[in-house]
Amino acid sequence: MGDVIHAIDHGQIIEDYPMDERGECSLILGPDQFAGPIHVLWGVRGEYLVILTAYRPSEDEWTKDFRKRKKA
Repeated sequence: MGDVIHAIDHGQIIEDYPMDERGECSLILGPDQFAGPIHVLWGVRGEYLVILTAYRPSEDEWTKDFRKRKKA
């Protein structure tokens, strides 16, 4: 969990999903504690930050900087 919190604290929003079925949310790209990339999908529900998912992005699906999805 420490890597996810670190990524949120030091990351940047790379995608917004204002119409997501789970409610408005954003995808953050941030570093883990060793500077490896982590994506965190999160949203605000009332006064709470909700982490929907967190994962290490794959170079197969994302550009080398992990900021944009590769086109299929």
